[in-house]
Amino acid sequence: MPKLTIDGKEIEFKQGQTVIEAARENGIEIPHFCWHPKLSVSGNCRMCLVEIEKMPKLAIACSTMAMDGMVVNVHSEKALEARNAVMEFILVNHPLDCPICDEAGECKLQDYAFKHSKGESRFVEEKNHKNKRVELGPRIMFDGERCISCSRCIRFSDEIAGQKQLTFIQRGDHVTITTFPGESFDNPYTLNTVDICPVGALTSKDFRFQSRVWELSSTDSVCIGCSTGCNIDIWTRDNKIQRLTPRTNEEVNSEWMCDDGRLNTFKFVNADNRVDGAFIRENGELRNAGWDEAYSYVAENLKKFKSDQIAFVASPFATTEDLYAFKKFAASFGVKEFFSFDHTVPGSGDALLMKEDKSPNNYALNLLGMKNSANNMERLIEMLNAGMLKAVYLLEEKFDFDFEGISALSKAEFVVAHSTNFNKITDNANVVFPAATYAEKHGTLINFNGRVQRLKVAVATKEVDASLDHDSKSKWERFGTEFDRWNQGHRFDALPSWKILTRLSAKTGKKMDYNMAEDIFEEAAGNISELKGLDYDKIGDLGYQLQKNEVEAV
Repeated sequence: MPKLTIDGKEIEFKQGQTVIEAARENGIEIPHFCWHPKLSVSGNCRMCLVEIEKMPKLAIACSTMAMDGMVVNVHSEKALEARNAVMEFILVNHPLDCPICDEAGECKLQDYAFKHSKGESRFVEEKNHKNKRVELGPRIMFDGERCISCSRCIRFSDEIAGQKQLTFIQRGDHVTITTFPGESFDNPYTLNTVDICPVGALTSKDFRFQSRVWELSSTDSVCIGCSTGCNIDIWTRDNKIQRLTPRTNEEVNSEWMCDDGRLNTFKFVNADNRVDGAFIRENGELRNAGWDEAYSYVAENLKKFKSDQIAFVASPFATTEDLYAFKKFAASFGVKEFFSFDHTVPGSGDALLMKEDKSPNNYALNLLGMKNSANNMERLIEMLNAGMLKAVYLLEEKFDFDFEGISALSKAEFVVAHSTNFNKITDNANVVFPAATYAEKHGTLINFNGRVQRLKVAVATKEVDASLDHDSKSKWERFGTEFDRWNQGHRFDALPSWKILTRLSAKTGKKMDYNMAEDIFEEAAGNISELKGLDYDKIGDLGYQLQKNEVEAV
């Protein structure tokens, strides 16, 4: 392989790489603003100027092709002087907004001002003023004074989102960004520009002024918005989710996620209608009951029915571990057939990330043999109306029942629902078990392509879901006391569905013995050929891809 030398270190590079790409691949940072590994080269910030031997002038590393034998100096006196000059030029009109800027704490300009700037400005004239608090679109706010014209947002919109909606206008230090006439910056991926903006020019309306980033803790997780299973970071403070951001995984979502997944898949976790504790219906009203009372009540009532009178409804929103435990629990009643509902929204998918299947774990339903196209919503309604089914047990189903479905469900003598939030289903349930959300439990989801991925605890419940490889406490919680106001976030009295089923099974006389989600996955891997030899360590942070023949079989 060809080699070049950067600051005295000889490294190998691939033919066709630029200097900045070769450096990045070998762990060497060359400061930059406008360059992004997933976007085309614009070369307009000049921050990546480096000195290359035998070249008469400094060169920008982002567009200079690496060549065999090339000697590059990133930190030579000449390069540092040029970088300081670039920083001084950028800061001439940049406002001193750091104390009130949402980007503070994760701002490239702020970091580079410490590392590469002279520390004071020679500019004493009044700064240029531009439009602030500009609504570029329904989810994005733009501050023209903070913008450094790196063009990342423009290139992302053109090249990744595939919609030309942003452009530069004006000249010189009056340059600013706006939408094309008659356009709104409203494509399904706009909030990715907030992530890649190196300063605080673009901010999310949803997260704007909600929290300082250094007060947040992040946890690796997976988006549940559709069957793609984008890798995400869940950012929490005071035991509440504040925002979701994409986590890089080149096999799934690269560095992006859709706005719908970012904004609409976590608010139910902190919602006012969360199920907090077990509930039993008495005299037409749900009352809060103790766990043990609810377990005994369900066990006692389920025993009254024959196996062909009970419908077990499995949901693709449950984890693989929840589904496996549900299947085993149903088998203890002699039930082997399950009902499941379709969550496809025709026309809602695209060629980038969004899928029409809006459920995150449909693959696992098929893998576990719990999906039967004949046992759908229509069949369930038909059997309930005909009086063939007397009891219904629903596992984390989020289907929005219409009047006909609710009417049929109300005809069942006994309905049990595991649910994160109160909804139409719980309104007709005799017992409601509070299911932990995807952010409150450990487990796995398998995306449409057969990639097994981990969920981890980001939000603590009263009884925290334990794991051998993950500490669910944030850095603030570790050092906080009961007297700290920021450590008083509410903990819902909810449990992972597998844990509810495990404890319920003890009351039915068919006890399952699981202490952690890993125990269930280990058992599943021993019984399901497609998962053979797989464990949480192998899944890791980026997931495990099932073999092609295994995916095709499912």
